[in-house]
Amino acid sequence: MSSLFSPFKLRGITFKNRIAVSPMSQYRSREGYANDWHLVHLGRFAMGGAGLVYAEATAVEKDGRRTHGDLGLWDDAHVDALKPVAAFIDREGAVPGIQIGHAGRKASERRPWHGETPVDLEDVSERHEAPWQAIAPSSIPYADGWPLPAEMSEEDIQRVIRSFGQAARRAGDAGFRILEVYAAHGFLVHQFLSPISNRREDRWGGSPENRRRFAIEVARSIRANWPEEFPLAFRLSATDWLDGGIEVEETVETAKALKSHGVDMIDCSSGGIGGKERPRRMVIEEGFQTPFAEEVRKTAGIATMAVGFLWGGKACEDIVSCGKADMIALARELLDDPNWPLHVAEELGLDEGHQMWPMESGWWLMKRDRLLKKLGLRQAPDNRT
Repeated sequence: MSSLFSPFKLRGITFKNRIAVSPMSQYRSREGYANDWHLVHLGRFAMGGAGLVYAEATAVEKDGRRTHGDLGLWDDAHVDALKPVAAFIDREGAVPGIQIGHAGRKASERRPWHGETPVDLEDVSERHEAPWQAIAPSSIPYADGWPLPAEMSEEDIQRVIRSFGQAARRAGDAGFRILEVYAAHGFLVHQFLSPISNRREDRWGGSPENRRRFAIEVARSIRANWPEEFPLAFRLSATDWLDGGIEVEETVETAKALKSHGVDMIDCSSGGIGGKERPRRMVIEEGFQTPFAEEVRKTAGIATMAVGFLWGGKACEDIVSCGKADMIALARELLDDPNWPLHVAEELGLDEGHQMWPMESGWWLMKRDRLLKKLGLRQAPDNRT
C-alpha cells in the first residue's frame, strides 16, 4: 500500500490521494476574469491524476492584485468565469481548490518576465497598464526602489477582512471545495505576521499575538462565508530566514491559533518578506521546507502540506508515510510533467497497463505497450516512444 496514493479526508471533503497542485500564478487574466487559459492549464493537472488542484493566487480586492494579470474574486461577476474551471477539475476526479490573497505592499508589480519590479512608464505606454497605490500594515517598502505603501487605517483593515469573507463566498459559488489563504511570501497577511514588515504600535502590531490578529480575523471572516463542510487552509512562511523575523516556533503558535478559528491545514512554505533576493540563511535543496511541515504537524496538532523543491516520487512517498506531512504540493515539476502523479504511481508499482489513466489516453498507451512487447522492442526510459 502507498501512503502517497491513499485517500485523505478534511471535514466533508475526501482527496483521492495526497498530491496537490500548488497555486501557480499565470498572469493571463484581464480585470480579474478567468479564461480558456485557466481551464486548460488547471484541467490538465486534474487529468494527470492529482488529488487536489489549486487555482492561482486570486485577489480579494482589485487593488490587492500583484499584477494586472492576476485572477480576481472581488466582484460577483468573476464567479461565472471560474465555474467551468472548478467543474472540469471535479469531473476529472480531483478536488477543485483556490487560493485567495491580497498583495499588500507587493501590489502594482510588473509580471515576472518584465522584471518583477513596480509598474513603470513602459507598462503605461506599451501595455496601457497604470500603477496604483499599494497598502500595508506599515509604510515600509517591499525592497529598495519600491514606492512607499500607505499604512492601513482601521477602516482599511476592516474592509480587507470583509473582502476575504466575500471572496470566500464567491469561491464557493464558483464550485471550489477547499480554500487556501495566501499568508506567505511577503503578501499582506504575511506582512502583518512578520515583525520585518509590521511596525505598528496598535492592536495589530507589536507582540506575536497582535501580529497574528489580522490572520485570525481573516479566518473568522472566511468561516462566516465558507460552508462548514469545506476545508480551509493557510499557506504560511514558516520562517522569514532573516534575523528578527518569523521563526518556526512562532509559526507553530500561529498554526494553533488558526486551528482554533476553523483552519484545517497549514501549507508550509518560507521566505519572501524582505525583497526578491534569496536570504543567506536559506539553503535550497530537495524538500528543504519539509521539516517545517513536520514540526507544525507534530507540535500544533494540525494537518500540514509540504511544498518546495519536491520532485522524487519515492521521496514524496516517504514524506507522507513517515508522518512528516499529510499532503505534498508540486508546481514547476507538474508544469514539466502534468502526468507526474500517474508516472509515480507506476514507479511505485501501483499502476499496470495505465489503468489509472483517463480511458481516452490510457487505452492508447496500453495498446502501444502491448505492441512494443510483441515486437520485442524496448520502451524508452521516460515511457515515451
